Amino acid sequence: MTKDDILKVKQLLQTPKQIVIVPHKNPDGDAIGSTLGLYHYLIKNNHKATVIAPNDYPEFLKWMPGEADILKYDSQREKSDDFILKADLIFTLDFNSLHRIGDMEAPLTSSKALKIMIDHHQQPGDYATYMYSDVSMSSTCEMVFNFIDMLGDKNQIDEDIASCLYAGIVTDTGSFRFPSTTTKTHQVVGELIEKGASHSDIHNQIFDNSSYERMQLLGRALSNLKVLPEYRTAFITLSQDELNQFNYRKGDTEGFVNYALSLKNIIFAAIFIEDSQNNIIKISLRSKGNFSVNEFSRAHFEGGGHTNAAGGKSDLDLKSTVENFISILPSYKNALNNE
Repeated sequence: MTKDDILKVKQLLQTPKQIVIVPHKNPDGDAIGSTLGLYHYLIKNNHKATVIAPNDYPEFLKWMPGEADILKYDSQREKSDDFILKADLIFTLDFNSLHRIGDMEAPLTSSKALKIMIDHHQQPGDYATYMYSDVSMSSTCEMVFNFIDMLGDKNQIDEDIASCLYAGIVTDTGSFRFPSTTTKTHQVVGELIEKGASHSDIHNQIFDNSSYERMQLLGRALSNLKVLPEYRTAFITLSQDELNQFNYRKGDTEGFVNYALSLKNIIFAAIFIEDSQNNIIKISLRSKGNFSVNEFSRAHFEGGGHTNAAGGKSDLDLKSTVENFISILPSYKNALNNE
């Protein structure tokens, strides 16, 4: 985002506006944290802001200040469409292609509202008038912090804003262990703590709040773990029956794929999760080093994301999806073994 863009956005925000803020479908910690962080900032500046999520999200994110005010498009469509129709500005956060918002794509595409994108994923689309796109950033939450700072309003960051932004940064950096975590990220986190974010309480809410059934599901996932040493690859499968057995709730498999990546000599990990409701296999991919799961997912599984973290899907059944995945790996053998 250029200095000229910042000046124009700042001018836009000088007078009260009707604003809608949208995260991607199946929002994670960075999506909810960034939208709520921006929401609190805009409310403080006399705007009428509404966060509309395409669908629901995990329970471990529902402690965030302002979460109860989020509309879910899939269950509150008429009300949401009305807000979108009346919006002067629409902020899209933590995604850069409108297909990432599912059924919300149509009303956002037809909306006459000026659109502002804040996102750190690769290969952004061109639907927004103003784009703050930076793939080097740890998270969209770090970018929202920078956005507020660029507007000259860092002094307005309070405990609510700081807590939301901290939550998104800590989840999207894997508790600060992913390569995208920079010295600047740590400086931002330090400032958020100074502004009132209780890092210990936030960690407890997100990471130390598992149900007994989720722990049992993790045990099953680990028992399904397979290793392909010739490709330095490991993967996990979970069928719909297994999810049902342990009373799966949205978000229960968050982070499971990282157990596969933590194995010695493994640089590529995947988890394949059956979703019978949508008749797809959901796929999460992780890597170490320069092996790009973003490119892998875009090429083979209709997905994308970051170099070391991406998602995708398959329309085949679980067994066929895994067989297809394994059949692809020989093409990447040199890249995986030279990493």
